[in-house]
Amino acid sequence: MKKLSIFALLATTVGDTALVAPMAEARGPGGERPAFETLDLDCDGQVTAAELETLRDTRFAELDSNGDGEVTLDEFTARAEGRAGERAQAMFARLDADGDGVLSRDVIEQGQRGPSAARMIDRLDTDGDGAVSAEEFAAMSERRAGLRDRFGARDR
Repeated sequence: MKKLSIFALLATTVGDTALVAPMAEARGPGGERPAFETLDLDCDGQVTAAELETLRDTRFAELDSNGDGEVTLDEFTARAEGRAGERAQAMFARLDADGDGVLSRDVIEQGQRGPSAARMIDRLDTDGDGAVSAEEFAAMSERRAGLRDRFGARDR
């Protein structure tokens, strides 16, 4: 069987619009790409197109909970809600360092990604008035869109 490069395999697997969400499940809790070992189903040190087709079939079957060969909005939503709950539990466990089952505001804010509110305002406040106007916000949105066009959207 013809071997493909790992990028070609991933592109083939992720490229199928109906299976983008199921392939996201192969990713870890942080959204990282699936490990090679996840794709190498027979553990022979190579990933083949047949292995990716098997993975696709498995992911589709997981979505198609009633096994009728079609995925309804209800099936798709139920799977997404289940995954969201799993991610929320994993995030909560990561933030709850002392394991007491509660999170203070400080803990939640420390766990958030990105700059603080003051730093965001400083970054976007081009006229120095201490606030972000609609025009400054629109300019930031345009810059971000330009970067996405130039470099591509971030893959999560």
